[in-house]
Amino acid sequence: MDREQEDLQFLDFFGIFTESFNLVFSWRKIFSKITLTLILPLSVVFVAHIQVTELLFFKILKNEDSLNSIPKNSPNYTKLSDMITSEWISFWLFKAAYFTFFLVLTLLSTAAVVYTIACVYTGKEITFRKIISVVPKVWRRLMVTFVWNFVIVLVYNIAFGVLILLWAAIFGFGGIGILIIAGISVSYVLGFVYISVVWHLACVVSVLEDVYGIQAMLKSKELIKGKLVLCCAVFLTFTVLFLASQLVFQTVVVLGSSNHYGLRIVLGVLCFLLLFKVFLFGLVAQTIIYFVCKSYHHQNIDKSSLSDHLEVYLGDYVPLTAQDVQLGEF
Repeated sequence: MDREQEDLQFLDFFGIFTESFNLVFSWRKIFSKITLTLILPLSVVFVAHIQVTELLFFKILKNEDSLNSIPKNSPNYTKLSDMITSEWISFWLFKAAYFTFFLVLTLLSTAAVVYTIACVYTGKEITFRKIISVVPKVWRRLMVTFVWNFVIVLVYNIAFGVLILLWAAIFGFGGIGILIIAGISVSYVLGFVYISVVWHLACVVSVLEDVYGIQAMLKSKELIKGKLVLCCAVFLTFTVLFLASQLVFQTVVVLGSSNHYGLRIVLGVLCFLLLFKVFLFGLVAQTIIYFVCKSYHHQNIDKSSLSDHLEVYLGDYVPLTAQDVQLGEF
């Protein structure tokens, strides 16, 4: 990052994307290795999940349709019913395994990208071997932050569901009730976007500062003040690109006509390329946003202190605590 820290606060929407592209291409050797090792498998897991989910789900639907045409209490009915039950169990076990692998690869990719950009910012010597040795240690902090975000999102969704049910029970779904529910739904979406933005920035805070978990979420909440619109715009841009690639892949490649194999292959490759680029540049952009927010709030980052903090992950440096300083002065 060639810009001075005080200049980062002036980066706008396009400036953040430009800075992300410049950073990736300036250090393309390191980012290429990170992509091949972590982000490419992440993309493969996501794409394979879509394909396998569709196959399992349509097989279950086909068997359920066949079950409706078989007389109840017959041996075939019992056999097919047991088969459908086992297929549903397999389906949800697969979804759980996918979510676990996807989460682990996402957090590992986040740790690698954020640590790499911090090393670039501080001018530290950086090698791919060093990144790989650091990532498992940073991943633990990110996992705690994710758990807190999961709890917050869960409580938020439960509260929204209870609110909708109470409103429907009291006022019903007619006339003004529909409009109010629509307004509540819009507020829910805005709140969900806000929580997502806070969490993404909290991931960067968890890597680059001494706090993680709920403290990182609170720190992120303070950092995005004044830059909320910019943060949301960047987040929504990558979200739209991600959902668009997923939708095209699912509708054209997975569910497309068997008469257009050539088109399905081409679009599948394009969706896959777009997907892992969205993952990579999204992680780079959210790290740059962290520095933009720090600069906006005039929270100057001491490069030597940040460098020392990064060395902690390698076990080469252990910073003094406040208690150690007081004891030495005494």
